[in-house]
Amino acid sequence: MAVGWPTKVSYADGDVYSASDVNDTNGTINLLTSSTLSYQAGKNAIINGGMDIWQRGTSFVPSTGTYTADRWQYYRAVAGSTVSRQVTNDTTNLPSIQYCTRVSRDSGNTSTTTIYSGNSLESVNSIPMAGKAVTFSFYARKGANFSGASSQISISLRTGTGTDQNVLLTGYVAQAIPITLTPTLTTTWQRFSGTATIAAATTEIGIYTEFAPVGTAGAADYYEITGVQVELGSTPTTFSRAGGTIQGELANCQRYYFRTNNSAASDGLLANSGYIVTSGAAFAFTPLPVTMRVVPTTLDYAALSVTDMNGTTTAVTTASIISITSATSIGVQFNSSGMTTNRFCFVKQNTTGGYLGFGAEL
Repeated sequence: MAVGWPTKVSYADGDVYSASDVNDTNGTINLLTSSTLSYQAGKNAIINGGMDIWQRGTSFVPSTGTYTADRWQYYRAVAGSTVSRQVTNDTTNLPSIQYCTRVSRDSGNTSTTTIYSGNSLESVNSIPMAGKAVTFSFYARKGANFSGASSQISISLRTGTGTDQNVLLTGYVAQAIPITLTPTLTTTWQRFSGTATIAAATTEIGIYTEFAPVGTAGAADYYEITGVQVELGSTPTTFSRAGGTIQGELANCQRYYFRTNNSAASDGLLANSGYIVTSGAAFAFTPLPVTMRVVPTTLDYAALSVTDMNGTTTAVTTASIISITSATSIGVQFNSSGMTTNRFCFVKQNTTGGYLGFGAEL
């Protein structure tokens, strides 16, 4: 069999291809067009780099490690800033990316306290890049009143030798910073990138961003970021989602956090297979759409009630994860009062804003 590569398609050291990227015609293996290769699940190590998934909401006041867009944390020690989802509204300077994250100081805010952000990769996703050339890239722009000195932010790729640490809140063991970029932003989207060879001992990688404002915030003191990508190779390729598709990206995010709600109904079902064990406590279970990274360690919730098999409903006062929980199905104790013991039950939301959220973050 004659085997050959076509001369009209260019490819770089470090590019990753799958079986679907080639075909066999008349005994010759032909590499398909580079546009086919640009959108490949798994090429980008950054989950939710396109800011598509926002399970927790779309606007936040960052404090000590607030999760905003899925997998993205923000930290500011004082009030007066907002992190929100925005539509990019730009098909000229972006490769069809719909959403971005806006990081802003509220108009009139006088605090110059730095706003930090981080995205921490699991060790299992970091180790394959150890000892290899890696390219980090992203798109960014500024608001008309952006107050960063010289219209710059500082954004870096950081590495370490620990296991599953949080780059924003704890930093890394033996932390190194192989790539640091201080781009000068304009009001038009630009792409920025840097390349480095990652140390062979690396077991964790994260993205760390700093916005150090000055003066008093104007009405548009913000920067926006999207299309964040970390990939093997020494050249930035077209941005693609880590999960390949929106559904794949959502599943990747739900490995770390899952929120269940029913926005279409004020009494939507959130947990079933429940049983009232005392007049003040009921157990109920929520199946998970994907296996989470570990058994969930955090629970957040709002506007819940327990309804028993006779239709009696009582409001939930507190809730906690119980020990008979796994990474695929979560058991929760819902506390209320005046319930009838030994009845089957389910848990629903009281309003369209009710939810249950389970976290298995780093």
